[in-house]
Amino acid sequence: MIRFLFKRLALTIPTFFALMFITFVMLRLVPGDPIEVRRGERGISPERLAQLRHEMGLDQPVWKQFLDYVNALLHGDFGTSIVSKSPVLHEFLTLFPATLELTLTAMIFAVVLGVPAGVIAASRRGGVYDQTLMGLALTGYSMPIFWWGLILVLVMSNTLHLTPVSGRVDLIKYYYPSVTGFMLIDSILSGQKGAFWDAVRHLILPMIVLGTVPLAVIARMTRSSMLEVLEEDYVRTARAKGLSWTRVVGVHALRNALIPVVTVIGLQVGGLLAGAVLTETIFSWPGVGKWLIESINRRDYPALQGGIMLIATIVILVNLFIDLLYGLINPRIRHAK
Repeated sequence: MIRFLFKRLALTIPTFFALMFITFVMLRLVPGDPIEVRRGERGISPERLAQLRHEMGLDQPVWKQFLDYVNALLHGDFGTSIVSKSPVLHEFLTLFPATLELTLTAMIFAVVLGVPAGVIAASRRGGVYDQTLMGLALTGYSMPIFWWGLILVLVMSNTLHLTPVSGRVDLIKYYYPSVTGFMLIDSILSGQKGAFWDAVRHLILPMIVLGTVPLAVIARMTRSSMLEVLEEDYVRTARAKGLSWTRVVGVHALRNALIPVVTVIGLQVGGLLAGAVLTETIFSWPGVGKWLIESINRRDYPALQGGIMLIATIVILVNLFIDLLYGLINPRIRHAK
């Protein structure tokens, strides 16, 4: 297992350096820079403009900027925001709990509904349930996040008035200190009556919007994997022994069918973090995604570079964990050359 772990770690190192290079290059391909943006707003003189470029290192050759950027990252320095003057790592850690809470609840929503939907569809192959569930899954996978989010806001918030439009909690009714950064937990710790339900109501629409695509992918993958497993000899043997169909599907088939499903769940983490950018923008959710969008508009290079690399690091670590979990579920993976 240790050898398997080191092999996976060795593969992540070039991925990390490639991400550093791509992030640095892509940001500098965007027209304008932080100084030009500030100049347009405040009318900075040419002398002050040159001074600011020198202070931020923007007057250095691009290769020198890149080497300084890599050196800082290797020393754990993700830079300082040009706008807020705060360390990027501090800003990220302050906002990340909101994104993590949204991502985790969206993934739970997707798994809790997606796995049973795939199992039911596979066990009723070709029937009404199968066609209906897979039709809904295909529809959910095809819907753009921004369109789906706006539709839910118009129906659930503006028309039916069932859920709030934006934010994490009603700040007029409830105010309590952030202890964990997770609004669901902090609302319970506050002891204020109705605070938890208010936090849940604010979370429902962003959770559904962000979790719809992973739900569809998980449901379709579960169905495909289950159909393959149900054709195996050991499943037929279990049926021949007189075991109930529920036990055959739930115990014998589902455990083996979950191997590719677990991999897909891990891969969806990156998609959830990417989708959180749009979701947080639509619902004014104060997380990392909304922060990155604002940083793009302000050409805040350190915030963008640091934020993207921190998210990429999290995705790499999650995929590494999924690889290890895959090896535990199927020992043959660990010994494959």
